[in-house]
This record gives sequence, C-alpha cells and structure tokens, in this order.
Amino acid sequence: QVQLVESGGGLVQAGGSLRLSCAASGRIFIINDMRWYRQAPGKQRELVAGITSGGSTNYADSVKGRFTISRDNAKNTVYLQVNSLIPEDTGVYYCNANVKIGVGIRARDYWGQGTQVTVSS
Repeated sequence: QVQLVESGGGLVQAGGSLRLSCAASGRIFIINDMRWYRQAPGKQRELVAGITSGGSTNYADSVKGRFTISRDNAKNTVYLQVNSLIPEDTGVYYCNANVKIGVGIRARDYWGQGTQVTVSS
C-alpha cells in the first residue's frame, strides 16, 4: 500500500559527503514522523535522525553536527545530508515513515529496502 524507495548511497572516502533520499508513494493520507536508521555489519539497527511533519528534528549523538535531515512534504520525500563521513558511518541506511492511509485507519510504520553507504579510510 505504501512504498519507500531510498537512493543516494555509495562508496566515499573519509571526509566525504552524500545525500540520501527516500520517496514515499502509494496510498498516503498523512505522513507523520520520518526517520533514517542504519545498520552496520554485525550490529543492531540504530536510529540516526528523525523529523516530524512540522519539521522538528532529532539526531543520534554520533552524527550531530555532521548529518542533516530534511523533508519535502509536497514530494513525500525525506533527505539525509551526510557530511564529514567516517568509516564508522558505514552501513545500510533505511528510511522509515509513519503513515496514515485513510480516515479512521491507524497509522503504521513502513520501511524502505535500504541503501548501502561505505566509507573508506
């Protein structure tokens, strides 16, 4: 019913930058919070950044000052600008969105398929 498609990942040297995008499509009535998570090899998935429908943001301590989350509500798209990358930022980055698909229907979380970010030292 709702699809999230990420893009923008890749291989980058330490100190480099990327811009990740996640576009939501399908049966969408309202999109509430949108978030980026990441999962490094052998580790649990962790929250990187989140943004409310009103634009309030929050970040993991490890990325504050380096990553910026934003969204374009008209395009149902969330972005993650990642700067000053370090090897520890390597992982699969997943988009998550809390979406209401209709009046009287409870909102639920949807996930994208992930995009790989690899930072070489």
